[in-house]
Amino acid sequence: MTAALLIAPQWIGDAVMTEPLLRVLAQRGESITVGALPWVAPVYRAMPQVQQVVEFPFAHGGLQWQARRAMAKQLAAQRFDVAYIAPNSLKSALIPWWAGIARRVGYVGEMRQWLLTDSVPNPSKAHRPPMVDFYLALAKPAAQGAVSQPHSQPQPQLALPAATLEQALQHTGLQAGGYVVLAPGAEYGEAKRWPVAHCIALAQQLDLPVVLLGSGKDALVCQAIASAVNAQRKGESPHCINLAGKTRLEQAMALIAQAHAVVSNDSGLMHVAAAFHVPQVAVFGSSSPLHTPPLSDKAHVIWLKEDPQYQPALDCAPCFERACPLGHTRCLQDISPERVLQALQA
Repeated sequence: MTAALLIAPQWIGDAVMTEPLLRVLAQRGESITVGALPWVAPVYRAMPQVQQVVEFPFAHGGLQWQARRAMAKQLAAQRFDVAYIAPNSLKSALIPWWAGIARRVGYVGEMRQWLLTDSVPNPSKAHRPPMVDFYLALAKPAAQGAVSQPHSQPQPQLALPAATLEQALQHTGLQAGGYVVLAPGAEYGEAKRWPVAHCIALAQQLDLPVVLLGSGKDALVCQAIASAVNAQRKGESPHCINLAGKTRLEQAMALIAQAHAVVSNDSGLMHVAAAFHVPQVAVFGSSSPLHTPPLSDKAHVIWLKEDPQYQPALDCAPCFERACPLGHTRCLQDISPERVLQALQA
């Protein structure tokens, strides 16, 4: 059996979108170990085809030579046959090279071609393929070249043990299917975040309790949403529960997996919801669902760029910027709470 190592991407959504790649590798008989940063490692523990997850003790930024050399030495002892390098960075390709892994597959980029044995041409920004296809191309022989774009993309799949699911509900007192998850954050920047006022208006109109999920960076925004919603319902039990920054990723994943529905921006938690095939509404602004869609039959995407009735047309989208270059964020401001509610009810 071929012993394979995946160097994982650093974003939660990207980690989810590598699952079809790992499924292909497992189906052809490869035993998979994933090297991942701690904040994405839980995603890979929810993939049954992954045999082992090794957490990389690295921080954002910097080459961190000594730590990477030490990790390479640890991995060398496992004698991997092949490494698949999902990120495009130079530093992500160093560990397989230092570990002496004979075959190293990755995209050309950051002057790292000399670290790879099987290099795949990197598509231009003007012709960005869907990210699932981008990662799937690493499973193909180098001679096949660029990324293919099939008519139907494979849907990522995640699974959690029953005990993990049950513990998440016990911790909150919620019932499976008895709440809606609202994830108002987006790590990339403001140009991907649906306005807070719209989140409040939506949550106030929902009959089921609302659970707010996100990272510690989203805690203040989520608290503002929860306070505004709960203040409207004086004397009642809290309608809106703020768990942003209060859950580990595996707990947040378990709550998403058992939700009645999920509403989110284009974020990592959006992809988690899709991989658990939970009914969801995904709000897109500066980014593109053609590039990073929620791949689920139960996902509904709202993107004004593709709405022929929306005028004037959004010629500026997708800009892929962290903040709106024009200062108006029409792509998000003009998606009304009523429109999202209607999509949820449908």
